[in-house]
Amino acid sequence: MSDAGPPAGPDAWAMQIVVHLPRPGSPEGDPPTRRALLEAVASAVGRLVAAGYADDADPEWAAALRQYEDGWIRKVVRRARGVHWQRVQPLPGVGVTHDGARVRALLPGPVGELPDEVRRLQVGGTDVEDEAAAGERDDEDPAALAVALNPAATMTAGKAAAQAGHAAQLAWHALPADRRREWTTAGCPVRVVTVPPAGWRAALVRSGVVVRDGGLTEVTPGTTTAVAWW
Repeated sequence: MSDAGPPAGPDAWAMQIVVHLPRPGSPEGDPPTRRALLEAVASAVGRLVAAGYADDADPEWAAALRQYEDGWIRKVVRRARGVHWQRVQPLPGVGVTHDGARVRALLPGPVGELPDEVRRLQVGGTDVEDEAAAGERDDEDPAALAVALNPAATMTAGKAAAQAGHAAQLAWHALPADRRREWTTAGCPVRVVTVPPAGWRAALVRSGVVVRDGGLTEVTPGTTTAVAWW
């Protein structure tokens, strides 16, 4: 599998990921932090992959996921609020609510056959703020997959979320069988680890999977954008 690929035509496949981004102070709540958004997206991707490979997986889900993984595992992050967010809930996929973030990873399909509920959603404008201090936390789930983003790669929250999702997807396949079962049973939790520039090389060394971007948006082709370890 590759993490991204050449410009996609209408027959190319992608996983659409819808993130709930309300306006600050709206009745829907406040926008999530960047880290919560990335963790929720990665967890949703992990759960979707796990569902597609489960022994009792829906045949349509299993076939769609395998066809998607036979090509470039492109992900498109879109934002929604209000009625537009509600309209994507019935679509086949996996929803995750995590630390104030709400996302829905949809079953992959051809980019030229998107449902209207998804096609109308905007891809841009996904940037959100993060906590002032984004270091390690004391309440980490021991079952969580650790994901780190390249500190030298400038990415919007939507782009970074897609990279975290790639890392989770690749990790699901790379995990030892026992660890994969543990992660899946726990709901595929993810913790985003902030790595300073001086620590990036060490993160690469310890990682179990490395994501290299195809350069469709924001970064140059071949950029190492994310890593994961467990």
